[in-house]
Amino acid sequence: MNWTVDVSMENLPSLPPLPPELREKLDEALAKPAAQQPEWPDHEAVVRVRTVLESAPPIAVPAEIDRLRRRLAAVARGEAFLLQGGDCAETFESNTEPHIRANLRTLLQMAVVLTYGASLPVVKVGRIAGQYAKPRSNPTDSLGLPVYRGDIVNSLTPDAKLRVPDPGRMIRAYANSAAAMNLVRALTAAGMADLAQVHNWNKDFVRTSPAGERYEALADEIDRGLRFMAACGVQDTSLHSTEIFASHEALLLDYERAMLRLDRPGDPDAKLYNLSAHFLWIGERTRQLDGAHIAFAEIMANPIGVKIGPTTTPEQAVEYVE
Repeated sequence: MNWTVDVSMENLPSLPPLPPELREKLDEALAKPAAQQPEWPDHEAVVRVRTVLESAPPIAVPAEIDRLRRRLAAVARGEAFLLQGGDCAETFESNTEPHIRANLRTLLQMAVVLTYGASLPVVKVGRIAGQYAKPRSNPTDSLGLPVYRGDIVNSLTPDAKLRVPDPGRMIRAYANSAAAMNLVRALTAAGMADLAQVHNWNKDFVRTSPAGERYEALADEIDRGLRFMAACGVQDTSLHSTEIFASHEALLLDYERAMLRLDRPGDPDAKLYNLSAHFLWIGERTRQLDGAHIAFAEIMANPIGVKIGPTTTPEQAVEYVE
C-alpha cells in the first residue's frame, strides 16, 4: 500500500513533531464526537493509510493558502467578489481531462462576466481536487446496503462487498486530487485562462444558446472593451493567466488529519496547514459546536467556511466566528 511504487512502508519518513500546544489541541479535537464518519472494518489499515498520506507531497502549499486568505479578506471588505463552483461530489471515474476542462471553462466564463459587471476582481475557488466524501442522512440505502459515502470511502455500485468502507480509497482520492490540481495549474498557466479566449467562449454561448440572448448586450460591451485594450497595447500577464484555488468539505477526518503539515517545522510558532486544499468548509451535518469537525478546523491556518442552514440561530453563527 503506497501512493507510489517506489517507497516501501518501512522507509516512509515521519512527520516532524508538532509543538506541544498544537499537539494538545489536535488531540483534544480528535477526541470529540465526530459525525458522519465511516465504520472502518480494519482500524490498523486506517493507521497505515494515514502513515502513507503523511509522507505524500502536498496538494496545496502554505504560500498559496496565505494568498487565498488575502484575496478573501478583500472580498470581505467589498473589494472583490467570490465565485465558488464545481461538482457536488467528485468521482474517480469523472476525474478526466475533458471533465476538468469543462468545469474550469464554466468557472472562467462566469468569472469574466462577473468581473465586467461588478467592476471587481473575482476570486475563483473550485469544488475540485478533493470533493470525494459525501455526508449522508442514513447509514443504509433503500436496498438495505451500507450507504455510499463518496468514492473516498466506498463504491457507488450496489454491491454489499463494495459498500464496505475501504481505507485504501483515501490513497486513491489523494492521487486523483493531486492529478486534478496539477492539471488545473497547467491549464491556467498555458493559456486556457486567457481573457480573450474565455470571452470567445462566452460569445459562442451567446450565439448558440437560447439563454445566451439575454447576455448579448453584455458580451458586446466586453468585446468593445477588449478591442480598446488591444488598441492601447495593454498586454499585462494577468490577461493571460489566473488563479484557481481548490476547495472541498473537510468531512473525512482520517484523511484530513493525514494532510496536516507545519509551515516551519521546528519553529515553536509554526502554523498548522491542511494541505489537501486551499479552502475547506465544515458541512451542515458536521457543524456541531461541541463536535470534532469545528474543533479540528479551529487549529488549521487555512481559511475555513461553515455551511449554515435555516436551523442556525444568530447566536450560533456568532459562536462559529468566535
